[in-house]
Amino acid sequence: MNILDFDYNLPEKLIAQTPLKDRSSSKLLVLDGTTGEIAHKTFTEIKDYLVPNDVLVINNTKVIPARLIGEKEQTKAHIELLLLKDLGEDCWECLSKPFKRLQVGTKIHLTHLLTAEVVEKKTEGIVIVKMLYKGIFLEILEQLGSMPLPPYIHEKLEDKDRYQTVYAKVLGSAAAPTAGLHFTKELLNDLKKMGVKVVEITLHVGLGTFRPVMEDDITKHQMHSEYYEMSEDVATILNEAKKNKHRIIAVGTTSTRTLEAIYQKYHQFQACQGTTNIFIYPGYTFEAIDGLITNFHLPKSTLLMLVSALAGRENILKAYNEAIKKEYRFFSFGDAMFIKNIKK
Repeated sequence: MNILDFDYNLPEKLIAQTPLKDRSSSKLLVLDGTTGEIAHKTFTEIKDYLVPNDVLVINNTKVIPARLIGEKEQTKAHIELLLLKDLGEDCWECLSKPFKRLQVGTKIHLTHLLTAEVVEKKTEGIVIVKMLYKGIFLEILEQLGSMPLPPYIHEKLEDKDRYQTVYAKVLGSAAAPTAGLHFTKELLNDLKKMGVKVVEITLHVGLGTFRPVMEDDITKHQMHSEYYEMSEDVATILNEAKKNKHRIIAVGTTSTRTLEAIYQKYHQFQACQGTTNIFIYPGYTFEAIDGLITNFHLPKSTLLMLVSALAGRENILKAYNEAIKKEYRFFSFGDAMFIKNIKK
C-alpha cells in the first residue's frame, strides 16, 4: 500500500482553528462501514445511534502543558521541547527543535526553577532529558508550559480546558484524544440514562499517534509506543459485552488502539498496563470494537489508515469528499464521524 492511497485535498479554510462554543453542537457524519451509506447529523444525535447495553469506551487521559521553550546554557540559543513520555526518575522523552543544536550533556534553562539536561540523543528529533528543578515538577510545568496544540492551529486558545475532554483525569498526554472533545457531561449523562455503559481506559497520546508517515510503503512505518491502562472493572464489563454480543463503541483512535492491542495480546479484555505500538491499516481484522466515534484526520496519517481499515478506504475517502463539499470542520477542533457496521 502506497502513502498516496491515503491522500486527499483539503481547503485550508476547513481546518478548524478554534473550538465551537458548545462542544456537542458540531456536525456528525454517520458512515455505514459495510454499505458506505452516509447520513449528516449533529453530534447530540449520536443518541439515536446508540442503544441500551452498548459499551462506550472513553480515554480519560489528560493533556499536560507539554510545550516548553528555553535557552541553551552556553550559547543562549532558543530551544523548544515537547514532552512526550514520562520515563520515571525525572527523565522525559521529548521532541526537540532544533535537534542539531543538542548533544548529550547540553543543558536547557527553561526557568530559574527548571533546567533540562540531555542524557541521550536519539533520531528524528527525539532526546531524553533529565529534569533538574526545585519544588514540585507538575506545579512548575503548570506555570511554565503551554498546551501542545498541533502546528496547523494558528489561533490562540483562549481557554486551555477546551483542549481537554470533560472527563480528563489522568495526566500524561502530549495531545488530546480529540474525538472526546465533542462530549458534554450532560450528553454523557443522557447516554447513561438510556442504558449505555460508559467505561474509561487510559492511553497517553504521544508521538505514535501524531508522527507523520515518511515511508512510501506504509507497511514499513514504525509506530512509537504509548502507555495504556485498563482496570479490572472495565475488563469485566467489556468481556460481558463480548459474551452477550453487545456492541463496544470506541471514542477515538486512541481508545481503539488500546482495546485492539489488549485483545490481540490476551484474546480477551484483561486488567493490565503497558505500552503499545500497534499500527492499524487496511487488511487488519478488528476483534475488540464494533464501532468508532472519531474526528476527520490528516491526509496520509496513521489515523486515516486506521479508519480506512475500519470502513474501507473507498468508503472513507468518499465520506471525506462529501464532508469537504458540505464544509465540515476538520482535525482537532473539527467535526465528528461515527463509523457503524464496521468491516470484520
